Amino acid sequence: MIRNSFLLLLITVLAACEYNDPQQIVDDAIYAHGLNDLSNQSCEFEFRGKQYSRSMQNNGTVYTRSFSDSTGVVSDSLINHDQFVRYIDDSLVNVSSLWAKRYSSSINSVLYFFQLPYGLNDQAVIKEFVEQNILNGIGYNKVKITFKQDGGGEDYEDEFLYWFNAKTNELDFMAYAYATNGGGIRFREAINKRRIDGHLFQDYINYKPASKEITLTELDDLFEQGELIEVSRIINENIKILSH
Repeated sequence: MIRNSFLLLLITVLAACEYNDPQQIVDDAIYAHGLNDLSNQSCEFEFRGKQYSRSMQNNGTVYTRSFSDSTGVVSDSLINHDQFVRYIDDSLVNVSSLWAKRYSSSINSVLYFFQLPYGLNDQAVIKEFVEQNILNGIGYNKVKITFKQDGGGEDYEDEFLYWFNAKTNELDFMAYAYATNGGGIRFREAINKRRIDGHLFQDYINYKPASKEITLTELDDLFEQGELIEVSRIINENIKILSH
């Protein structure tokens, strides 16, 4: 009886250690979303009237964005996250460093959220297990993500919290604090989950707190209490996974 109790305790401790490992939680989430091999594939989608894509080419990772406006057909490319190029109607356009930085940030942001949780294993990512908690009656593993300055991009000081479903390992909620445009915090709820060619994609409802004094760690409680304000909806349409 004592031996059996010891074995049960040992199994419980080992299981707890496994679920307290932020690296394992992220790896399990990537596997659950089917994104473990996205680096070998290209994808494209539509977001708010603009066409986006991600592909691997000889010169590295290439993000693209295209749309039409009063100037013509605009085609933006972001190579390896730092080299921005713009064409309008097939003519190369000279873009100032300020606007190139703004356009790059916008494209990076859209592709970053679209690909989650893929990207959480980038070398600049710092993972920290926060706690196991209950949200809307479901158990979650909460992980904090920050970034190293080296390789963390212009927004390396941003902080993120991710809620990974303890049963499915899927990313269901996230919160983040950002410094650009005056700064702020947001909370996102995943909706419209669907699988395309084996990959799980989802849209989000984007919320903010009523007060600027609210901290990142308070957002899940405020969400459960219905005290967050809906800001927007992140809806990705016409998603396609393309062979590399």
